[in-house]
Amino acid sequence: MKKEDNNINKKRVIVFFIFIILSFLLLSFRLYYLQVLKGDEFTSKALNQRGKKIDLNPKRGIIFDKNLIPLTNNEKILTLIIPKDILKKPSVYDYIKTNTNLNSSELNEKLNSEDTLLKIPLKNNIDMSFLKENAFLVDVINRYNSDGLLSHVIGYINELDNKGESGIEKVYDEFLKTYEKDSFIVEYDRKMQMVLGGTYNVNHNYNPYDPSGVKLTIDSNIQRDIERIMDENKINGGIVVTEVESGEVLALASRPNFNPERIEEYFNDKDMALYNKTIQGKYPPGSIFKIVVLLAALEENPSIIDKNFFCEGFEEINGLKINCNNIHGLLSLKDGFANSCNSTFMQIAKEIGAEKIIEMSKRLGFGSKINIGLMEEVEGNLPETDELYGAAIGNIAIGQGSLEVTPLQVANLLTTVANGGINKKLTLVKGITNSEGKIIKEYFKEDDKRLISYNDANIVKEMLIEVVKSGTGKSMDLKFLGGAGGKTGSSQATYNGEETVHGWFSGFYPENNPKYVVTILIENASRGSVDALPIFKEIIKKLK
Repeated sequence: MKKEDNNINKKRVIVFFIFIILSFLLLSFRLYYLQVLKGDEFTSKALNQRGKKIDLNPKRGIIFDKNLIPLTNNEKILTLIIPKDILKKPSVYDYIKTNTNLNSSELNEKLNSEDTLLKIPLKNNIDMSFLKENAFLVDVINRYNSDGLLSHVIGYINELDNKGESGIEKVYDEFLKTYEKDSFIVEYDRKMQMVLGGTYNVNHNYNPYDPSGVKLTIDSNIQRDIERIMDENKINGGIVVTEVESGEVLALASRPNFNPERIEEYFNDKDMALYNKTIQGKYPPGSIFKIVVLLAALEENPSIIDKNFFCEGFEEINGLKINCNNIHGLLSLKDGFANSCNSTFMQIAKEIGAEKIIEMSKRLGFGSKINIGLMEEVEGNLPETDELYGAAIGNIAIGQGSLEVTPLQVANLLTTVANGGINKKLTLVKGITNSEGKIIKEYFKEDDKRLISYNDANIVKEMLIEVVKSGTGKSMDLKFLGGAGGKTGSSQATYNGEETVHGWFSGFYPENNPKYVVTILIENASRGSVDALPIFKEIIKKLK
């Protein structure tokens, strides 16, 4: 009996020790969980209750160019963190005013805000001893670059809810807004006075392998050159650069530009700075459209290539007289195209009919979105029903009337021709990336598709080369740069209620084995397409 009692006591002791050990392990794990795994979170929450958080990074992921050069989140701005009460002191205010990037109204707006702790971007380093107060300097990373590079493609956000409102910011909002930010918290005492030195707190609460960025096909070096050229030449309009072999969009520039940090200033802007002219601007194509008419004619009647035409300076259709740009007399189709003879192409249009031309237009992407990945893209407009008959055929032949296209659609046309009739499907996005730029999910790209025969595409390519050699584009004199092929266009339009002329040029470079297509649309061009020619030449010098 006594032996049995001893066994029971031993078991109780063992159970007791096991209980003690388990309790110790559970307590240790709990302490580890609270202090190590959740320590930063609880510390941050505690500090948030008695402090003010200052964001050091944007709350969004990085948008990269094709070479993994960051297009966002890469510009550090020296920033003064200062209590509002201190900034209100006249001597401090005057000193900061001369050293900040903000103008007077913006600085006053900060002072009138509800924030007690202000972030003031600086253009110069300052003497902190002058303040003799508890203010300090930090490097804050801006979401957008101060030069406004690629603003229309990147888009902008609503800062109140960190939501993308346009461009890539809007399309890929669900991925970009998942990126966690670095921040620190300035601690206050019980009297709500800033604790000397504050408290620094850095958050790295994100998985670097999670999707958080977007990689574009844009080449930021080419994009920067294009935007500089547009600004130096005071161009309003749009320019698109595509890579012939891949169909990738290397540059997409629109002017006038806007500052995404001050977006509210542009909502009622009559210059429509928020519009991406390359995908939202709808313009009559003018003589650029003669490429479509030519392709429709070659497909409908291949022998038309050997036909001659006569231009007496105008063409009359159902009593409507439409002028040509010259009196060309007797000329071949090749010469008619090179010299952009309206009479030649109105005669061709009457021969093959408007339906064939519109059918070819739709096949080549006009009247529908190219869908490169931006929601703002528009379809343009193709004439229909009554607009296809009678005198309207004259307007269709020369790219006027109700015809409206975007620069991107024209770039798509020339890229298809340069590829021997194969459509490469223009793309702007390579894929979704992690925070380091490694692609996690590639952008779906449709298969290449032949839209026109190789023979017809080759004929048109040769005619486009002749435009640059001896026709309306000969003033560029590109033979020492490798030559090029392209088409000029001047289109009559109404802009802000007034009659105006827009200038076009779209072409491939070099003439043999084309590598690039450059499409230029200049709004309110004083000399029409003539204004676009030197811009094309300047661009290909940069591409060479």
